[in-house]
Amino acid sequence: MISTPQIVTTSQEFPPTLREVMLRPRWIGVLVLALVVAGVFAFLGQWQFERAIDTEPPPAGITEEVRPLTDVVEPGQYLPEPHVGQRVETTGTWVAGDFLIVSSRFNDGEEGYWVTGQFRVGERTSIAVAVGWAADRESADAAASALEKNAAGTEATISGRVISDEGPSLPPADDPFAMNRMSPAMLLGQWHDTEQLSVYRPYLASVEAPEGLVDIDSPAPDELSTVNWLNIFYAIEWAVFAGFAFYIWYRLAKDRWELEVEAFEDPASD
Repeated sequence: MISTPQIVTTSQEFPPTLREVMLRPRWIGVLVLALVVAGVFAFLGQWQFERAIDTEPPPAGITEEVRPLTDVVEPGQYLPEPHVGQRVETTGTWVAGDFLIVSSRFNDGEEGYWVTGQFRVGERTSIAVAVGWAADRESADAAASALEKNAAGTEATISGRVISDEGPSLPPADDPFAMNRMSPAMLLGQWHDTEQLSVYRPYLASVEAPEGLVDIDSPAPDELSTVNWLNIFYAIEWAVFAGFAFYIWYRLAKDRWELEVEAFEDPASD
């Protein structure tokens, strides 16, 4: 609760100046406090600014160098931003019964379907793979059946881009197994042999489709900017807060001065 400052009358001939009020020990103390607060805000602003500038950005074209999957991301981990779209390669085995269809997939602007599969890359470790694209559901189903017949249980080496999970979505009420998002979490709910299974959070978009499917359009990602403008904005905010600390000190001191001037002038008007 803020108490109303008491107005002290004085017998001096002239009211105090604003400068005289500011130089009183009380207001010098408040100024010191404002300096401390502003210093903290300035430190936070500098910290945000340093985080906003990436002094060691990844080299241009780094995503086009094919790397082992395990060098880029581990099972259960989120995909670091510099590695989104990274070309990777991994060897494993297709799991039978898990070639599933994901709708609302676009290739060169044309809507269609992806055929996906569970690719076992370790003893109890799997990654979701987008195998290829089809323009209609019938072609996608036929390709999935062919893969189930010819590829399930066989070892293969897959090269593609590793891409972040799109997140799950609610299926339509009339088809609880339909999927229109490429989400390993959703695929996991329909996969077989998942007990004690470690799953990669991102998925792999294969660069080469098998017979009956079209290669997935997967261009290289845009180069990341070395400046994080959101952090720049936060740094400016902290600078504004630092200036506001001094403004509060000035405003409080001026309010006190105006009260004393008003108290000085009131008796003179009687």
